[in-house]
Amino acid sequence: MKKIEAIIQPFKIDEVKEALVGIGIDGMTISEVRGHGRQKGHKEVYRGQEYNVDLLPKVKIEMVVPAERSEEVVKALSGAARTGKIGDGKIFIYDVAEAVRIRNGDRGDAAL
Repeated sequence: MKKIEAIIQPFKIDEVKEALVGIGIDGMTISEVRGHGRQKGHKEVYRGQEYNVDLLPKVKIEMVVPAERSEEVVKALSGAARTGKIGDGKIFIYDVAEAVRIRNGDRGDAAL
C-alpha cells in the first residue's frame, strides 16, 4: 500500500476530486493548509502599507491506495492539478506497512 499526499492550489480541488473519482478513488482526506516553496510568497498593499505574504493558502489531499494503483493515481492527480506555473504543488508517496478498518477489523487492502 502507498500513502499519497499532495499539496495543490485551492482552486484546483474540484478538478482533482473529479479526476480521482473518475478512476475509482473515492477515499481521501482533504485539509486546508498554508505554506510556501520556492515562490516564497508575494507582497500585498493594504491601506498604503506593504506586507509580505509568505504563507500561501494550499490544499492537502491524503489517500492510501493499493501499491499497484499508485502510479495511476499520481498521473491523474498531477494532470488535474497542473497549471504550468510556479506554485502548482508537490506529491509525496510513502510506503504504508498496514491499514486496519476500525469498524470490523479488516486489514491490508481490504481495509481501504
